Amino acid sequence: MLSHDWLPWLAALVAVGAAAAAYVVIVEPLRRPRIARYQLAPARWPPGLELTIAVLADFHACRPWMSPERIAAIARQTNALNPDLIVLLGDYIADYRFVTAHLAPAEWAQPLAALAAPLGVHAILGNHDWWLDGAVQRSGRGVPFAKAALEAVGIRVYHNEAVRIAKDGHALWLAGLGDQRAFWPHHRRLGRLVGADDLAGTLAQASDDAPVILLAHEPDIMVEVPDRVALVLAGHTHGGQVRLFGWSPVVPSRFGNRFAYGHVREHTDLVVSGGLGCSIMPLRFGMPPEIGFINLRHPSGAREA
Repeated sequence: MLSHDWLPWLAALVAVGAAAAAYVVIVEPLRRPRIARYQLAPARWPPGLELTIAVLADFHACRPWMSPERIAAIARQTNALNPDLIVLLGDYIADYRFVTAHLAPAEWAQPLAALAAPLGVHAILGNHDWWLDGAVQRSGRGVPFAKAALEAVGIRVYHNEAVRIAKDGHALWLAGLGDQRAFWPHHRRLGRLVGADDLAGTLAQASDDAPVILLAHEPDIMVEVPDRVALVLAGHTHGGQVRLFGWSPVVPSRFGNRFAYGHVREHTDLVVSGGLGCSIMPLRFGMPPEIGFINLRHPSGAREA
């Protein structure tokens, strides 16, 4: 039996535990997104072209964690950055149990209609957007209802497509990859989830030598991306949701912490977003919600006169 001398210490320990739990489950997941800023100079970037990109990933919309009102606030915060273009990297839908209400597609898509940038708003889908479409999963083909929800509010959704855009007289390609984990295990091949991605077919559409920015929900595609691509933007990992001293104990990637979060430079550049919402459990620690803001320029930093 505990001595009375230990009771204050036990009470303090319980209080600290409760405070920590409240922070992990309530405070950090619901805080205003921080701005994760990157100044990058990809090797294949042309002189004279400076481009800013706002990156939004992994909303996992639901109440109370990612309500339409919160999505609208995130859209306003993103627009205030005045990026040249905005990209949405998938997983708009939440499928975990710890919610007070799931949202209809129009409820989470409509607030995103407020996003605006001179070079447009461009989106891809994530694995949860595929997994939660029963008709697509049963048939093993088709395009999920999340695509229709985004297109209904004027946001273009890419599925193994590339489009040529330009800024200040400089061209670049924006390519959106189909999801790499689109179909559930009953569509397995050799024991692996079947993807809807076609990297070679997507990049073949980039018909000149203008730089390519690839949007890919899962960052694992990095090992297959040729150095023809100047920059890969990905989400999916949420930075592990728990991140301590630059390390995440659980990362949904076959490469562990290699592509868990942030800027990775290997044969080309990769930026992995920490995301906005939560998956599996509504908790974050050391990995607050974020909006990415990327500034791209030539390695020399020179601008045309």
